[in-house]
Amino acid sequence: MRNEKVQKLVMTGVFAALSYVVFTFLQIKITLPGGDATSIHLGNAVCVLGALILGGLYGGVGGALGMTIGDIFDPIYVIYAPKTFILKLCIGLITGLIAHKCGKITHISDKKKIFQWTLLAAVGGLAFNMVADPLVGYFYKLVILGKPAADITLAWNIASTSINAVLSTIVSVAVYMALRPALQKAGLFFRLGTAPSEK
Repeated sequence: MRNEKVQKLVMTGVFAALSYVVFTFLQIKITLPGGDATSIHLGNAVCVLGALILGGLYGGVGGALGMTIGDIFDPIYVIYAPKTFILKLCIGLITGLIAHKCGKITHISDKKKIFQWTLLAAVGGLAFNMVADPLVGYFYKLVILGKPAADITLAWNIASTSINAVLSTIVSVAVYMALRPALQKAGLFFRLGTAPSEK
C-alpha cells in the first residue's frame, strides 16, 4: 500500500517546481516607475490546482514555495518574497477550505456539483488574492520599503492581479476537471476532508 503522506509531500515538491517554472518563465513582466514591476502570469493557477488536488495546506505550500523561490532569484521581486509566500499560501488554504471542507469535492461524483464547487473554490482563493495582493503590496512598499512610488504602482498592481485572477480561475478549473479522472486511474486521487453525511 502506498504511503499517502509521502505521495502528498512528493506532489507538493512537483507543484513547487511547476509554480516556479510557470511564474518565472511564462510571465509577461511590466516595468513600473521607481524600478518596480508587475506581471501577468499563471503561478496562482498552480496554487489553486495544488489545493484542489492535495488540499489547502499541501497545495498552498507547493504554490507558495515555487513562486517565493522565483521572487528570490529575481532582482526586482526579491524584496517581495515574504509577502509572496504568505499570500500564495493563503490562496491555497482558502481554495482548499471551500473545495474540501464545504464542497467535499473528493467525496462526490456528480460532475455538475464538482464543477460548481471547484469553480467556487478557485474564485474564493483568487478573489482573496485580488483584494489582498494590491493592498498588502501597497502597505508593504510604503511602510516597510519606504517606496514613494507605491501610489503610482497601485493601479497597475490591481489591474495585473485582476487579469491573473481571471486567467488562473479558467486554467485551474479546466485543468482540474480534465486531470481528475486520470488522477483516479493513477491512484493519485486523495480523498480529502470528511465524506458528506447521508440524509
